[in-house]
Amino acid sequence: MRRSAGLLLHRPAGDGREVLLGHMGGPFFARRDAGAWTVPKGEYESGESAWAAARREFEEELGLPPPDGEAVALGEVKQSGGKLVTVWAIEADLDPTTIAPGTFRMEWPPRSGRFAEFPELDRVAWFGLDRARELIVKAQAAFLDRLTEHSP
Repeated sequence: MRRSAGLLLHRPAGDGREVLLGHMGGPFFARRDAGAWTVPKGEYESGESAWAAARREFEEELGLPPPDGEAVALGEVKQSGGKLVTVWAIEADLDPTTIAPGTFRMEWPPRSGRFAEFPELDRVAWFGLDRARELIVKAQAAFLDRLTEHSP
């Protein structure tokens, strides 16, 4: 089974909370908004702890060190493709203009023999919880609900 781990940053905003989500890079998501935003996360192998992977992937995907702060375990969800995703929430602020996303290579267009490089996340932004629920990968909405249970 494929496993992924990530960090969900959140901060107070007005009378609620905002969360930091990333828009998935590459041609498949270029014209999509709903369902194309995700917790910054990435896959890991069985020899690595989910926590270590979450911190490593945060840095790989955003080009910034993971923030310090109390990490609240938000558990796991299984996405529609079968991947098991584990997430921790950390209250922290981050300026989205400071990210330097990691990249990946893929053949594009398919079967063309040409390869292109794409950002892992082509942009990141802060969203209130209601808007985040409209945009986030469907299974990951559970993390927003769990965050609400843990937040003041």
